[in-house]
Formats: sequence, C-alpha cells, structure tokens
Amino acid sequence: MSGALLRHALVWGAVLWLFGYLLSFAFFFFVPTDVLGWAVMPFALTLTIWVAVRRVDGPTLAYYTAVGLAWAILAVVLDYFLLVRLLKPADGYYKLDVYLYYAFTFLVPPAAGWWKLRSASER
Repeated sequence: MSGALLRHALVWGAVLWLFGYLLSFAFFFFVPTDVLGWAVMPFALTLTIWVAVRRVDGPTLAYYTAVGLAWAILAVVLDYFLLVRLLKPADGYYKLDVYLYYAFTFLVPPAAGWWKLRSASER
C-alpha cells in the first residue's frame, strides 16, 4: 500500500470515524438516543464529502473505491469495539441510520473520484 493510499484510507478514515464518535458524545446530552445517529449524519456526511473531494487525490476509480472500502471497514470495526462492545447500548446499535452511514462511508469516495476524474478528463 502506497503512502498516499495509506494516508487517504487509514488516517482519513480514522479521523472521520473519530469526528462522528465525538460528535455523538457531544449530542448525547441534548438529543434523544433514538435519533442520535440521524442528528450526527448531516455533519458527518458533509465532512466525509469534503474530505473525499478536497483531501483524497487518486489516479483511478479503483483507488477511490479502495479508500471507500477501507473507510467502511474501519467504521464497522471501530463501531463494534468502541460502541457496541464497550458501551453496550441498551436499545441496540444497528439500525437504519447506522446502515446508511456505512453505505455513505463506502460510496462517497468512489463517487467523488468518479466526479473528479470525469471533470479532469473533460479539461
């Protein structure tokens, strides 16, 4: 794995996950737990799109897909160990908002890559 791919995949993936994790704790005190994920999602998705468009720069669509796959795997693993196992949410954790979060985490980088690569080829 190249240095750039490592940085884009693992470092940014961990940063994005940590942002959502910390925001969840901040919102926990004034947002009902059953809608916590929905409250965090617009902020997390906005940052994810910004990172994918502005900070990830890859040569191919496969590169962006690898980044998205790494981000999704990181999200699943970190959620499982640092939310599900550690905090043991009373109402469970895996609901529609979490599945959408995983889907967006995987799909945003290749979508951004497709858009960036298409725009570059038109110039």
